Amino acid sequence: MSKVVIIGAGPAGIFCGLRLSEVLSGEDITIIEKGKPIDKRHCPLLLNGKCVSCEPCSMISGWGGAGAYSDGKLNITGEIGGFLNEILGERRFGSFVPEVLKYFYDHGAPKDLDNVAERPEVDDWRKRARLLGMKLITFPIIHLGTDKTKEVLANMYDTLRNRGVNIIFDTEVEDILTEDKKVVGVRTSSGDFLKADYVVVAVGRSGADDLTRWVNGLGLHFGTNPVDLGVRVEVPAEVLLPMTDVLYEVKLEYYSKAFEDKVRTFCMNPGGEVVKEHLDDVITVNGHSYKEKFLPNTNFAVLVSTYFTEPFKDPVAYGKHVAKLANLLSDGIIVQRFGDLVNGHRSTPERIKRSIVKPSLEDSIPGDLNAVLPRRHLESIIEFLQVLDQFAPGVGSRDTLLYGVEVKFYSMRPEISNVLESEISNLFMAGDGAGITRGLFQAAMAGLVVADTIKERCM
Repeated sequence: MSKVVIIGAGPAGIFCGLRLSEVLSGEDITIIEKGKPIDKRHCPLLLNGKCVSCEPCSMISGWGGAGAYSDGKLNITGEIGGFLNEILGERRFGSFVPEVLKYFYDHGAPKDLDNVAERPEVDDWRKRARLLGMKLITFPIIHLGTDKTKEVLANMYDTLRNRGVNIIFDTEVEDILTEDKKVVGVRTSSGDFLKADYVVVAVGRSGADDLTRWVNGLGLHFGTNPVDLGVRVEVPAEVLLPMTDVLYEVKLEYYSKAFEDKVRTFCMNPGGEVVKEHLDDVITVNGHSYKEKFLPNTNFAVLVSTYFTEPFKDPVAYGKHVAKLANLLSDGIIVQRFGDLVNGHRSTPERIKRSIVKPSLEDSIPGDLNAVLPRRHLESIIEFLQVLDQFAPGVGSRDTLLYGVEVKFYSMRPEISNVLESEISNLFMAGDGAGITRGLFQAAMAGLVVADTIKERCM
């Protein structure tokens, strides 16, 4: 029997394990991960440029979760990246910030915290954004890069193994088991029953379907976050270099005039590359950048947030449906010039070839996103990019490339307390999959919040 079972080895699960292993015996903690150890997470697409649809996808599953292949941005703020600021309150949120940073520093993260908001030129950009109807969000940041992120995560794995924590890979959790509204353990897909006094659901975006199944099976109440659906944009790096050299992560929010939907930039990768992600039977797009190399293009997502109303309660299924349509038309990822999208033309290999932006995702297929994305999303994306072009000239060039689609699957949000406990006693929810966080830093913090509550109950 394990005292604590943690489902998922992303940042939330890892940080929960690190904290608990300081006070509990390692044999009392079990982490279950459906993917592979970090040294065995090999993506064929990155190795030889060919995606073979691995299941589960090593880009988003395995030790470190999707964050292991991200560009490793620690956005140190409660304003973006999740809802912990609302759940914990500003003071409590702030008290966890140095603790999260210490775990990263202790495992090899560079101590190059950059408080970009203090730079004088940022005030001018903030004012320019406001005049265009956009909000520029700034915050302290540490950039690890994909390469350094893997090293830090590997060091965290070594710490947990040296403390005797039981880590199980290539295993999925089928059911969460309860008795009298109290958790008693989990059953894996191979039929094994692991008894536990505490269960922590720390799945990432790739675990959204699993979480939906568990929540429905346990009869838990939940709300729905908006669906974040859009495209990944790729421009020459020099277009955004004046800002990315200072801000690195340019976070802009805007409300479209046509529908008043929230449109935002997400996951900016200066000098990075566009990559594929596999989630079950869906292929979506994402981006990476590196600490030690700078490539010719910069990419970022433009996402439109849409709230659904009763009776619809499955926004994850909606997002997947749109992604599958793009997959159907392209057998993968569609790429389109912005000028072709605006003019209603399908991009062709010839048009893409003469573009000044060379696609970094080489096996993307020229096509037409007009045939994929809903009208309200398309109009909001086009409007936002045209406004953004006034802020950063060149973003709205006809040769700017758009890849589709990008979807963030963290839409179900189970009802939880201010210690992230569900309606089932000793069953906790943390991480992106539960719709609580949306990035490395807050996911890691959520793991510490849960661990501290379990520590208090164990003492």
